[in-house]
Amino acid sequence: MNDLYPLKFDPVFKEKIWGGDKIHTVFGFDYAPMPNCGEAWVLSGYGDDISVVNNGFLAENQLDELIDVYMGDLVGEAVFEKYGNRFPLLIKILNSSDWLSIQVHPDDKLAESRHGDLGKTEMWYVAHADKGSQLISGFSREMTSELYLSHLNNGTIREIMNYESVEKGDVFYIPAGRVHAIGPGLLIFEIQQTSDITYRIYDFDRVDDKGNARQLHTEQALDALDFTKYTNYRAEYQHEFNRTVPVVESDYFNTAIIHFDSPVIKDYSSLDSFVILQCAEGKCSIEYEGGTESLKAGEVLLIPAIMERIRIVPLMETKILEIYYPQK
Repeated sequence: MNDLYPLKFDPVFKEKIWGGDKIHTVFGFDYAPMPNCGEAWVLSGYGDDISVVNNGFLAENQLDELIDVYMGDLVGEAVFEKYGNRFPLLIKILNSSDWLSIQVHPDDKLAESRHGDLGKTEMWYVAHADKGSQLISGFSREMTSELYLSHLNNGTIREIMNYESVEKGDVFYIPAGRVHAIGPGLLIFEIQQTSDITYRIYDFDRVDDKGNARQLHTEQALDALDFTKYTNYRAEYQHEFNRTVPVVESDYFNTAIIHFDSPVIKDYSSLDSFVILQCAEGKCSIEYEGGTESLKAGEVLLIPAIMERIRIVPLMETKILEIYYPQK
């Protein structure tokens, strides 16, 4: 039987100077021989880091190859028509032992004109936070390009950043144009457009072992930045048990949280999209016509668009993120 089924993938691990050990200690991933892991790309169709299936008869096939073969049956007709064999989302796990650079990403229009590529809108789900952990999202005061450049040139850029204290379960939506940075002690699920364009604004005056600072992108970032001060940078949602709770709805992805301890039946028959299930806590099994697949904390499962109905059975109290392409 060669029907499509829920697909699991081998993560792509990336060592970073700011990386930690929680991708191993919390989720059990083995990234040896690297001493640390800053990023695990758990579902990717970007560049040379294309995810490879590790379950079922499609094991060892790359994601783009499968989209070539199964087209809309795998990703949804509208998604395939727009993106072809390029999977539109990139799903990462990030672990920081130090501050990442303060940065911003371009939107689609700017990214296309400069790089011939997609922009980068993203969201963060905090899977773990050490006590006192912080991140930066947006500006702390109304800003202009002139005032921003004054702070940047005077070395006071950190004074105009909006710092947020964070805990497990917090969600932040980071649209293209919003300045941001992740602080130390965080384990984060990042859901983003399939793009890796980053404009680095400030890198905390760090240098490498040869005394060289990383490149900054001051001029490029200036055109990308949204200088608006917003009243709230968090994605607010109700913590409810045994139901699907919408958290983020955007032009690029919709994300909900399911926190449950009894079986959940999902009917995707009206959805013209793949569905990604990313497990944040616990363990469950996914029952579908033709079989069963397991899913544990840290893992991702790709539900093909053609699959209309699944039953999610928790093996303990479990929390998963449900992600799909928005319906236009």
